[in-house]
Amino acid sequence: MRIDRARFHDTLFAVALAAVSVWLFLSSDAALLEPAGGQAADGIRGADTFGAVLVVLACAPVAVRRRWPLATLCAGLLPETLLTGLGYGSGVAAAPVLVLLYSVASLRGLAVALCALLLSFLAYAFAGTLSPVTGANWSEHLVAFIVLLAVWGAGRSLRLRRAYLEELKDRAARLERAYAADTRAARAEERSRIARELHDVVAHHVSVMTVQAAAARRVLAADPDMAREALSAIEHTGRMAMSEMRNIVGVLRTDARAELGPQPGIDDLPALVEQMREAGLPTRLSIEGDARPIPAGVDLAAYRLIQEGLTNSLRHAGTGAEAVVTVRHGPRELDVRVEDDGRGAASLSGPPGHGLVGIRERVALYGGILSIGPRPGGGFEVRARFPLKDSP
Repeated sequence: MRIDRARFHDTLFAVALAAVSVWLFLSSDAALLEPAGGQAADGIRGADTFGAVLVVLACAPVAVRRRWPLATLCAGLLPETLLTGLGYGSGVAAAPVLVLLYSVASLRGLAVALCALLLSFLAYAFAGTLSPVTGANWSEHLVAFIVLLAVWGAGRSLRLRRAYLEELKDRAARLERAYAADTRAARAEERSRIARELHDVVAHHVSVMTVQAAAARRVLAADPDMAREALSAIEHTGRMAMSEMRNIVGVLRTDARAELGPQPGIDDLPALVEQMREAGLPTRLSIEGDARPIPAGVDLAAYRLIQEGLTNSLRHAGTGAEAVVTVRHGPRELDVRVEDDGRGAASLSGPPGHGLVGIRERVALYGGILSIGPRPGGGFEVRARFPLKDSP
């Protein structure tokens, strides 16, 4: 059977305490006993078997003090009161009572602990009134009360310290759980961000390559030089896509340092517009207002929105469509717009797929307002307005 270590230790402690208390009881007050009568001076009664049994009974409850603290204190106070009341001397069983009072104060709540302290005071006072021993003065009683109060206070201090340590452990556990939850949320957000970046890069470049490949196929027999130019453009677009993908996925590597590079932004729009022109979509770029520093996140989100809008115009606006990119730097916001005048399916019903879903997330992340839909005069429009809170 499994042994309760705490109870085992308390039992050993009770046995040792009883042995020491009985030895002190038998050896105390020997000089005060009268040689013939067996009765000590000042009413002190000599040590005998009955008194030793009472001492053992006062120490016995210490063995189960952790399980029933208040009950064991009451059980210990009874023989201690009898010892004092019968004149065996004051304090011969005080040690076990102090241990039991300390146990109640350290293991139970404040109300029970105060009750235990009051019982100890009352038991001491009651035993003092019954004791035939004379000669004690008020200072001795005051010291006894102070000792009881000090032992009780030590027990309460230990309990408060335990509660404080438990609170610290609980708080540390809560912080650890919160940190783990934040880590999981950060990982999920990072995966979502990488997924958006990969979609934007792959969708844009693959769409451009598909259009250029179709153009090369159409003119391959009639105009080989133009077909070679289209194939060269496809090669260049593919290399650009691979480079951007390496930059994005590189942050996931654990065995090599990522090849980090600057993310695209508003300043890269001329190159994007030129790429769309080469792919067969006539595109104009209009910059309005005074350019000012833009937060990196907003800069990237605006670029990806324009990239996605042009990609969908290239794929769905139809032959002969023209796209216009407008970037307006306002005093408190950045307004970006992609419009086309095509008649394709996307221009009438809206671009399908996950691209604009990712754009909505980007715009919402920076507190922007996104509007997507057909234009009154035909064509399609994607527009977003980003607040610039840090702008002067």
